[in-house]
Amino acid sequence: MADRLILPRKLRLHAGDRAIVFARGLNESSEHVLMKALLWALYLPQYPHLSVEIRIGDRYKPDVVQMGPDGKPVFWGEAGQVGEAKIHALVKRYRSTHFAMAKWQRSLQPYAQIVREALAGVQRSAPFDLIAFPADSAQRFVDADGFVRVTWEDIERIRIDA
Repeated sequence: MADRLILPRKLRLHAGDRAIVFARGLNESSEHVLMKALLWALYLPQYPHLSVEIRIGDRYKPDVVQMGPDGKPVFWGEAGQVGEAKIHALVKRYRSTHFAMAKWQRSLQPYAQIVREALAGVQRSAPFDLIAFPADSAQRFVDADGFVRVTWEDIERIRIDA
């Protein structure tokens, strides 16, 4: 597809005073890598110790995460496809973790219903955010020097409170 986003295999990006190298896996789309970078940049002011693609000792590996002093995630970000079973398992296991799920150029309404169903009956103390990034996110939010500048006003977000 001619308008498909193409990123290099490794890309060093900056947000605030932090920099991180995003590596695109063999079967990973450029959009998925960019969504991870945008999630990282969006939540970095609130969670200044965010990491990307690290194992945390769970069956699932978060795309973006910040661990708490107790060794549990305080923030967990997912980019792209996430099934209802995974959502339900995670929100039940990590009841005080702030979750965010990003989608690329999609309406969030169908996903809001899926998340609400997964959250049904689970007592939680943290929100679950759904975020939609527009197709022109690379051009709008990443400059030529690799600085990511994205704000909440730039994107669509649905917050589902605990």
